Amino acid sequence: MKVQSSPLSTQPKYLLQGGIHRRTESAILEGTKKLISQFGISNVSMIEIADASEVSRATLYNHYRDKSAVLLALLTAEVERLVELAERAGTPADALETLSREVSADTALASMRTHDGPMLIAIMSHSENPLYLTLAQCIYGAIKSEAGTGVAMRWLLGQVMQPITPKQSREQAELLVDRTLF
Repeated sequence: MKVQSSPLSTQPKYLLQGGIHRRTESAILEGTKKLISQFGISNVSMIEIADASEVSRATLYNHYRDKSAVLLALLTAEVERLVELAERAGTPADALETLSREVSADTALASMRTHDGPMLIAIMSHSENPLYLTLAQCIYGAIKSEAGTGVAMRWLLGQVMQPITPKQSREQAELLVDRTLF
C-alpha cells in the first residue's frame, strides 16, 4: 500500500519530500552564492548562509555538515550549469563563448578575486579535481581536440582572475576554434 501525501494527491509521499529537499538545497546554494557575491567566501559563516537562505540552522546542518560541504555543492552545481549551457550552445565557438561569458560575468568570482584571491588560485590549480575534469570533458566534447581542450581550459581559467568583455569572449572563442583547435 502506497502512502499518499494528502487525499487529493496522486504522488507518493517520498516524491514530495524529494522535491522539498531539492528546493531547500537550491535555496541554500542561491543564498550562499549571493553572500559570496557580496562578501567573498572567507567572510561568510554558516549562520549567515542559513539566514540568507531563509532556512533554520538545523535545516542547513541537515543538508550540509559545514561550510566546505556547502561550497563544494555550490561549485558542483555551477560546473553542472556551465556544462549544460555549453552543451546547448551549438558550435564549438559558441560553446567556448558561452563558457567565457559566464565565467567573466560571474559576480561570485568577482567578489572572490577581491576577498579570496589566494583561495581562488588554489581552487583553480587542482587540475585533477573531478569538477575540473568534468569541465574539461565538456570542452573536449565540443571541440574534439585534447590539445585544444588544454588551451581552452587555461584560457577560461585566466578569465577567472582577469575577466573579459562579451565581445572579447566571442572574438577569442572564434580565434581559438579557427586558428588553434582545428
